[in-house]
Amino acid sequence: MGNVSGMEYCYGCGVCAMSCGKRLISIRENQDGFYTPYIDNIEACSNCGLCSSVCSYTHDELALNNKPIVSVGAWSKDANVRRHSSSGGVCYEFEKYLLAKGYKICLVRYNVETQRAEHYIADNLDDLVQGLGSKYIQSYTLDALMSFKRGEKYLVVGSPCQIDSLRRYAMKFHREEDFALVDFFCHGVPSALLWKKYISDVESRVGKISYVSWRNKFTGWHDSWAMSIDGEMSSTKRTNDLLNHIKGEYYSLYTQGDPFFEMFLCDSCFNKACYSKCKFKYHNSSADVRVGDFWGNTYKDEEAGVSSVVAFTEKGKDMILNSSIERVEYPFEVVAEGQMKRSLTYSKKDQKIFGKLKENVPLSEVVAYKRKLNKIENWKNRVMHPKATIVKILNKFCNKR
Repeated sequence: MGNVSGMEYCYGCGVCAMSCGKRLISIRENQDGFYTPYIDNIEACSNCGLCSSVCSYTHDELALNNKPIVSVGAWSKDANVRRHSSSGGVCYEFEKYLLAKGYKICLVRYNVETQRAEHYIADNLDDLVQGLGSKYIQSYTLDALMSFKRGEKYLVVGSPCQIDSLRRYAMKFHREEDFALVDFFCHGVPSALLWKKYISDVESRVGKISYVSWRNKFTGWHDSWAMSIDGEMSSTKRTNDLLNHIKGEYYSLYTQGDPFFEMFLCDSCFNKACYSKCKFKYHNSSADVRVGDFWGNTYKDEEAGVSSVVAFTEKGKDMILNSSIERVEYPFEVVAEGQMKRSLTYSKKDQKIFGKLKENVPLSEVVAYKRKLNKIENWKNRVMHPKATIVKILNKFCNKR
């Protein structure tokens, strides 16, 4: 048993396993809590190279290097869809549009039994509802990918690295017409270790989790970094009450100190590939369409949610023009305002925080350790700032000598 080509920190997209004709590759979590390919019977491998040819991680360039051709701010015409989506509900409208054209839809839902996000196949409107909203954890893709059949068309929604590998697969097997690909402005993929510590704490308060929403707009779109969770202890219907724990319901905002989002937004808990190998920031995409939150000044007073939508192909342009969305065209720089322009860097502080995350300690202890390191770093920055008094004294002393 061993990692595929020793790739301990690949993207974990699963497309290599999908492409292997001998079905030798499995996808499992590694010790850091990220999906990784493994070959359990390496002697049976014929070294055909298919797995590496579709692998985004092993290529420095993008599978598709198109420039944006259309960029808009958009939202669903259905107020209910918009309300239950993380931003404007545009992805759901793309899915509904292509479903009506005979596509099957491959998107992500949360499985409360396995405690993981999973890609699944939807072929009707009822099934689409399970995929509403963002999931801020890495998705397991393989079961859905292995169900793809020739002669059928699929809309696939995934992270940029997942989509880049799927684009390579479609090109390699001459199936580009069978796929419409949607990715999103990606911050990074957090470790499953973070999520497991988080839900362990939540379940100790509300019982076994029966429902999770990573972001909702109870307090408005701009304050939507909110975790909303139902436990089996809940005996009342969900309301807009913002108290943290009411009869098996858990509601927590980042602005009030939610530990999961505090860790997620501190950039210390991501896959190593997110730091060293991400090539998908800003306008770099192999998708037909990229979506995200339309942050920035344009809609700073809008609380219902607006999606940034960027088409890179004519197929993507068709989705924008013919789906049931309201749209306003803007330059790409406006649509992408507030989105990351370059990949993350991995510092010694990040390494220490991730090391603490791997220890058998509760998430509260990891967060406290992170805050301690941040205070030390901030103190060092103030002391060593050119205007700091101690630096001036040292410089003066050194100059005299």
